[in-house]
Amino acid sequence: MKKFDLVVIGSGPGGYRAAVVAALRGLNVAIIEKAAWGGCCLNRGCVPKKDWYRSARLIAASGGFGQRGIRGELSGDLDCAWQHQRDAVARIRASYRDYLKRLGVTAVGGAARFIDSRTLAVDGAPLTGAHVIIATGAEPYVPANLPRIPRRVLTTDDLFAAPPPAGKRVAIIGSGVVATEFAFILAMFGLEVLWLAQREPLAGRGFSATARKTLYARFADFGIRVRTASRAQSLNATDHGVLVILPDGTREQVDWVLLGAGRTPHTATLELANAGVAVDTRGFIVVDRSQQTSQPHIYAIGDVANPAMTSNHALAEAGIAVANLIEPRCCASDPDAVPEVVYSALELARIGVDEERAEALGYEPATGFTAFATSPAAMVDDDAAGFVRIVSAADTGKLLGAEIAGSAAGELIHLLGIEFGAPQALQRLAAMPYNHPARAEEIRNAVETLAARWGLAERVFMATTER
Repeated sequence: MKKFDLVVIGSGPGGYRAAVVAALRGLNVAIIEKAAWGGCCLNRGCVPKKDWYRSARLIAASGGFGQRGIRGELSGDLDCAWQHQRDAVARIRASYRDYLKRLGVTAVGGAARFIDSRTLAVDGAPLTGAHVIIATGAEPYVPANLPRIPRRVLTTDDLFAAPPPAGKRVAIIGSGVVATEFAFILAMFGLEVLWLAQREPLAGRGFSATARKTLYARFADFGIRVRTASRAQSLNATDHGVLVILPDGTREQVDWVLLGAGRTPHTATLELANAGVAVDTRGFIVVDRSQQTSQPHIYAIGDVANPAMTSNHALAEAGIAVANLIEPRCCASDPDAVPEVVYSALELARIGVDEERAEALGYEPATGFTAFATSPAAMVDDDAAGFVRIVSAADTGKLLGAEIAGSAAGELIHLLGIEFGAPQALQRLAAMPYNHPARAEEIRNAVETLAARWGLAERVFMATTER
């Protein structure tokens, strides 16, 4: 029987990073994957979606090309775009597997199940691990009344697994991140989008009302509209497409449907009871802040253990889990310190807490706000929608949270992530030299606005002059 210091189940972002970090720390590591290497994120999620988002952004920007002296029009070809993401994913997967091999990580293909808390069977072949990290991710939630139908009713897994169905009218069902991102992407590729949601998009994701309102305004600019209080009652496939029936009896004919109703943790085949690993009523593996399960040598990370269900959290938790299995209880995960980003008609990014949560934690929150409408960099890009908003402790300037709406928000948020929770964050952000013109300058402007408004000017501006 093969024995390892660490066995990782699942090769998505969290599992991959856990294997890499553990190998770099000198552990003998095996990683198990039952499907395509790289997991959902690489093959059916954030990576191919980001590929399409890049194209969608170019098409969206082309509406203003004429006034910049650029002639011609752009249009989307979803079939070609599908092949492009497929090729990109293949290149990334090859690089990914090559790196694991060079690190000496043993790659094991097959479905894993627990025999006991230290022994796993992979398609019948046993192996053991002194430690185990479960990183099996999640799978699309498919409501019982809205079943998958090949080439008619799809999840995003299906959309990236095979070329898109024919037809120009698509219904998108959901109000979360998946629906919010694909409503923009598919509309930019020339599809007529019928977006049906029970509530306002992203209402439960922690983004402010201001951010959501700014996003909705951008949707309107592109003719994208969501029908709220419009949960689909049933779907009937026909020879001509899909008939969507709403609770009020309204019927909508579309060519195909994309389900964006969320995801559920993937644990059903692991036989966790054999290992004594506890799960909650929603199916998530129960972990503490060290990512440790009810079995001290077994850890769980990412979608299978965290309802936030983002690759960002999985990556952060991977490092925490490996550090703790090497030096028990050395560090703890902090979900607030992990950025959340939405790639849609307007990029949204956030980290930390808002004013309401800051007050609940015992802080007096101070806020600073600046709009990209006055940013020279954004104005010359003809892309000035959005803002930077910063939340700090009013007495110390400790950075408690931040939100960015606008182009490159997903990159800019990292500047604030470096300073998240730091007592001297405002001073350092104000004192740091910036390129000009650049969108990042709005971070400094938001800090200075906050400092002037909340009586922190002397501390913040003194740090700037002392630098």
